[in-house]
Amino acid sequence: MIAGIKDKIRQNGLFEPLTKTDKNMDKTLKAGKFDRFGFFPKKRSRSGFTLIEILVVVGMISFLAAIVLVAINPARQFAQGRNAQRSANVNAILNAIGQNIADNRGVFSCATGGAVIDGTVRTIGNAAALVDKTDLRGCLVPAYISEIPMDPADGENDCSDLTCSGGSYDTGYTAVRNDITGRIKICAPGAVNESTLDPDGSGSETVPEICVER
Repeated sequence: MIAGIKDKIRQNGLFEPLTKTDKNMDKTLKAGKFDRFGFFPKKRSRSGFTLIEILVVVGMISFLAAIVLVAINPARQFAQGRNAQRSANVNAILNAIGQNIADNRGVFSCATGGAVIDGTVRTIGNAAALVDKTDLRGCLVPAYISEIPMDPADGENDCSDLTCSGGSYDTGYTAVRNDITGRIKICAPGAVNESTLDPDGSGSETVPEICVER
């Protein structure tokens, strides 16, 4: 197309005869080495990432994720959360017992059988598998607490009514009365099983029972 225009211009005497350079340029243009405006065509830019670049990024993300997991230590966080729940639960149970004692002139009273708080450490529950147990649920629910709390790891509650006639429960918590002072202590023995609170497994961090006493 451009060559044809140049020929017409030469025929009218408005353009010098083609030189050797012009002829070479014309051949180059026809070969597609220039665009229609006489410029070199732009090279297409390379898009995407190389395999090495992707592997480097994946490696960096994995390294950072490992550092974050070590710093956060999810298992330890969950163990601490369970122990915080145990602390709140034993306080709630002891508060309910304290309200019962206050309503009965300083003496723990319960109309249902099986509710004993004495010098023997007893698990609060009525499950048949429990040896030393005390059934405090009927004494406290619902007058002093909406439901007796369970250990977040070891507690079980199959009761379907207030008297728990069709099921059983095991709070995982214990109750004992000091024979000398008369003070009542509620404990969560499940806290000692939180081995994740000892990160190196050396036993240097001993987790004691969580207990409250009044």
